[in-house]
Amino acid sequence: MIKKQLFATVTAIAVVFLLSLSAQGQGTSETLYKSKCAMCHGADGTGSATGKKMGAHDFTTAEVQGMSDAELSTIISNGKNKMPAYGKSLKADDIKGLVAYIRTLKK
Repeated sequence: MIKKQLFATVTAIAVVFLLSLSAQGQGTSETLYKSKCAMCHGADGTGSATGKKMGAHDFTTAEVQGMSDAELSTIISNGKNKMPAYGKSLKADDIKGLVAYIRTLKK
């Protein structure tokens, strides 16, 4: 009986810990998005006035959401058209987090 209670307690603690790490990672990606991307792509991903003039894509569209994670990662890393390359200034995990955050912006 005690073993079952101990197992249940440890499992509950592990789940809470993992959920907090996930939320913390999401918050980090959101902060990174706001500092690196929102200026052109807008806080909601639809594009700022400046970004629209420069041809920034609307992240909420089916076109962007239909891209693979690898395609989005490549664009973030290498840049595209007027968008600068972030591959040298961001870690691979940061880019992966940005792709995951962009996925949350779909309509």
